[in-house]
Amino acid sequence: MATSLYDIGIKTYLQILPAVGGFLEKGRAYFEENKIGLDEVINIRFYDDMLPLRFQLFSVVHHSLGAIEGLEKGEFSTPSIPSDIDYLTLKDLINEADEKLKGYGEEQINAFVGDEVIFKLGPNSIPFVAEDFILTFSLPNFYFHATTAYDILRSKGVPLGKKDFLGQMRMKQT
Repeated sequence: MATSLYDIGIKTYLQILPAVGGFLEKGRAYFEENKIGLDEVINIRFYDDMLPLRFQLFSVVHHSLGAIEGLEKGEFSTPSIPSDIDYLTLKDLINEADEKLKGYGEEQINAFVGDEVIFKLGPNSIPFVAEDFILTFSLPNFYFHATTAYDILRSKGVPLGKKDFLGQMRMKQT
């Protein structure tokens, strides 16, 4: 059986997005129990030159649902992140992305194979073929931002483990 664009894109997103939603919920419970304000939490960053948790979470949505929407439009660009977005809204955006991605069919996604996707970065344009866009750009960014969000929460004491990050893996039984 060959691996399809649907398999590498949608199935991956549908494994990790609910996991991100889950560790955000664990984070919410932990921070509320420890009387740490969620508005403070979304501004946490590891280093001064690093973007905060707010950006990491918004980018998880942008590099999953936004990437698939980029395939549809043939164009993808950097996100514009509202500065007033809060923790619970970000959690809702993660859940909404998960639900919307469930609506895409395998044939619909696989039909993009070979199509051009242009990544716009200011005045610059970088052309991709759809499958290369997902494999070499979207997925690495998706994992980077999901991992960074996980690490930020873990560094602040949220009791997370590897299972929290991996989510529901679909394993074939032998």
